[in-house]
Amino acid sequence: MMVVEYADDIIVIDCGLMFPEEDMPGIDLVIPDVTYLVEHKDKVRGIIITHGHEDHIGALAYVLPQLDVPIYCAPLPHGLISVKLKESRVHNARIHEVRPGGSFQLGQFNIEFVAMCHSIPDAAGLIIRTPVGTIVHSGDFKLDYTPVDCRPSDLSRLAQVGAEGVLLLMADSTHVELAGYTPSEKVVGETISNIMSAAPGRVIVTTFASLVARIQQVMDAAARFNRKVFIAGRGMNEIVKMALKMGYLRAADGLLGELSEMHRFPANRVALITTGSQGEPTSALVRIANREHREVQIKQGDTVIISASPIPGNESVVSKTIDSLFRQGAQVFYDRIAKVHVHGHASQEELRLLQSLIRPQYFVPVHGEYRHLKLHAQLARDMGVPEENVFILEDGDILELAPGGGKVTGHVPASNVYVDGVSVGDINGVVLRNRKMLSQDGIVVAIVTLDASTGHLAVRPDIVSRGFVDPEAGRALMEESRDIVTRLFEEEKQRISDSTVISNRVRDLLSKFYYDRTRRRPMVLPVLVTV
Repeated sequence: MMVVEYADDIIVIDCGLMFPEEDMPGIDLVIPDVTYLVEHKDKVRGIIITHGHEDHIGALAYVLPQLDVPIYCAPLPHGLISVKLKESRVHNARIHEVRPGGSFQLGQFNIEFVAMCHSIPDAAGLIIRTPVGTIVHSGDFKLDYTPVDCRPSDLSRLAQVGAEGVLLLMADSTHVELAGYTPSEKVVGETISNIMSAAPGRVIVTTFASLVARIQQVMDAAARFNRKVFIAGRGMNEIVKMALKMGYLRAADGLLGELSEMHRFPANRVALITTGSQGEPTSALVRIANREHREVQIKQGDTVIISASPIPGNESVVSKTIDSLFRQGAQVFYDRIAKVHVHGHASQEELRLLQSLIRPQYFVPVHGEYRHLKLHAQLARDMGVPEENVFILEDGDILELAPGGGKVTGHVPASNVYVDGVSVGDINGVVLRNRKMLSQDGIVVAIVTLDASTGHLAVRPDIVSRGFVDPEAGRALMEESRDIVTRLFEEEKQRISDSTVISNRVRDLLSKFYYDRTRRRPMVLPVLVTV
């Protein structure tokens, strides 16, 4: 999420989510912190969406109830957003469609959509005219000269704007590490066709549900080799229905079938499209790999194509899924052994071309990890942007551009907001730290029963552990820890009536004892019972 502000007007660019990292146990999603926008909601004129991927639209269902502002996007993002909001029961959203070349006014900002090629149709860059100067936001893009289902990036329009003079360029940094050019999406279609033509049995293709171009390539290959196409996964089904209705997918009559009918067809006449390219636990492919899917089980002779590359952090779960599919007799093709996926982001030479067309006064790299922003900043300096005019911003930084120059002038709240089930924002760093402790070293519960009249132990303490030591092998350790707690109360001459003091002493004593013996730090929870 990017915020642009001038005087009493604020516009928001994108409203995406982030998938949880390994150090976020139990978290489902991470969404932007919109505290600043809620505090200034009377200034917010609208949210502008560059394209329909989850990391650009996924948080709308959580943010719109707090802001209630109009959304501006191209037709396909409109359809995808509508599906997401319907699932989340968010009603009455005001969504305005803008086609490439179209423009609209929000306060003192004039925003023009410019066609940019990405791995999804209807991706847009933004030309934002402000009283101070023109801002160009690239959105996610690449320069694909033979695109499958999206317009080529409109380089001529970008060159025109560059010739007029651009104050600030904000450009996609996701694949700045890669030299040369990003391969065309057309390469993937050829690979899928070649694999499908040689496959002896069913062909199962998994990809992102929103990757409409890839779904079209699978359908085209299936039609060519006389295969019936079936869809597995609720999210994939919803998006395919929407894309067919809007004309972004084309399927001949009779090409698509109901999953429940798949068993009626010979294996060599079946193509199955599923979700699960990132190893999501509840996705169709993972349930198939785990033998938990009601309709689909892997058979000898099946071919599985994983048409996506793992998002950083998902590599291990994707690898486990691939291993499981191989074990069950499938032939699996994935990005390391076949050209079954190309990413949708510009590589170094494409980023250099964008710089040469725009020739901005100031440059801010966006999208990607810090290393990507750093490398993109260096590329911009190499292309002639003065070093003092290149800004690497971290979440929450405020960059102020004025006739006298540009500088970072402050910071707004921008911490992660965690979504855990139906809970949004209730999980904080303390809860995550406790979850990490539990996942790493387990828990020990010490149940201490005290006599209400004397303050002494009524019975010997009971100590229970989970995830710390094996119940049988650790029996002696648990007995010894009971003895230690018993001695604590026997040696205490003066009665302690404060339950907090007792709990802290038991916790500190057992924590030290367990660390000395095991070099581990389980979470110790004393439970006091008075009888």
